[in-house]
Amino acid sequence: MEQMTFFDRPASQPLAARLRPQTLEEFAGQRHLLGEGKVLRRLIEGDQVSSMIFWGPPGVGKTTLARIIARRTKSAFIDFSAVTSGIKEIRGVMQQAEDNRRFGERTIVFVDEIHRFNKAQQDAFLPFVEKGSIVLIGATTENPSFEVNAALLSRCKVFVLQALSTEELTGLLRHALTDPRGFGGQAVSMPEEMLGRIAVFANGDARVALSTLEMAVLNGELDAEGRTAVTEETLAQCISKKSLLYDKGGEEHYNLISALHKSMRNSDPQAAVYWLARMLEAGEDPIYIARRVTRFASEDVGLSDPRALQQAVAAFEACRLIGMPECSVHLTQAVVYMALAPKSNALYAAYETAKRDAENALSEPVPLHLRNAVTGLMKEVGYGAGYQYAHDAEDKLTDMTCLPESLLGREYYRPTDQGEEAALRARLKQIKAWKAAHS
Repeated sequence: MEQMTFFDRPASQPLAARLRPQTLEEFAGQRHLLGEGKVLRRLIEGDQVSSMIFWGPPGVGKTTLARIIARRTKSAFIDFSAVTSGIKEIRGVMQQAEDNRRFGERTIVFVDEIHRFNKAQQDAFLPFVEKGSIVLIGATTENPSFEVNAALLSRCKVFVLQALSTEELTGLLRHALTDPRGFGGQAVSMPEEMLGRIAVFANGDARVALSTLEMAVLNGELDAEGRTAVTEETLAQCISKKSLLYDKGGEEHYNLISALHKSMRNSDPQAAVYWLARMLEAGEDPIYIARRVTRFASEDVGLSDPRALQQAVAAFEACRLIGMPECSVHLTQAVVYMALAPKSNALYAAYETAKRDAENALSEPVPLHLRNAVTGLMKEVGYGAGYQYAHDAEDKLTDMTCLPESLLGREYYRPTDQGEEAALRARLKQIKAWKAAHS
């Protein structure tokens, strides 16, 4: 039997580890999955657990829930980290699981941060999942649709775990002050309002909430009666500015840029500036945001306000020349301008429609009258024959067709009546009427 060291003793463990729930009844949050009659609870209580993936933000109980499942279903539990393990370690674990199966014991293999495994490593689990040697429970903070290969994902049920609410976190903190595994053995004076502030600061993460509470209590002041009082000054130091949840290479990166884009599209400058600040303060490259805003200027504003593109390019140049933090105001100017500008996606729609036609008609020849006769032979075979030079016409218009014959009559750019595009719409209507009259 392995001897317990001083550092393995419960008192020396962090508060979050000491209070780790042991049963479903102790588990906080995820009522949509674990409430009475909910699907995951029924699977656990009926001992019908199959391979699954828990997808959710940090600190919502993915590892804890896997341990509870193993304990509740009386299975062997192997905790496996995708950060420190490779193919060799996977094979060793699978052999252990096979040995357990021969003795009639089911094995749950819990893989933390499964998104960190490459395709070959994920594939190594496949045969064992398929023949039932193991029940695989993976945990990931990233969207499994992108990070888990299709073959493995198709054999796993995905459960989405949600960030804990402020009320759930406050209840968890209240419990920590009374539970003997927490601070129940010592008198702690801490107003309910302080617990609420820690809960808000934790932003749905139970681990952050409990760690912050532990820091506040351990740095509290002892009074003459031996009570620990957490002061406002101590709490303020414990909930100072923290890193925003953001992974420039992960899903949250795309979530935030999507929120910025859609807020501008919905003409909401308040939300647009908020999402801009979220990205910049989390360390996003301002050049990346400037590129996206420049795209927006033509995709969602376009010719309803041609100055939008000028604003976006100017902001891009400002970001490139002076960088953060100074360029934050230039990006704010561009973002607010985009949000308040009239909206038109006519240019985007025009290109996408033309692109589909181009892909389906790649071999369509350029009409002879549009070809450039740069040699005598080209001129002899008809290159440029019938070309009409618009500047020679009185109205600067001709009835010459410029599309391939199979695409005659196709319309790609359909201007809206928004902003300055209304004038372009009227102009296009005038051109069409002239061509109809002179065809």
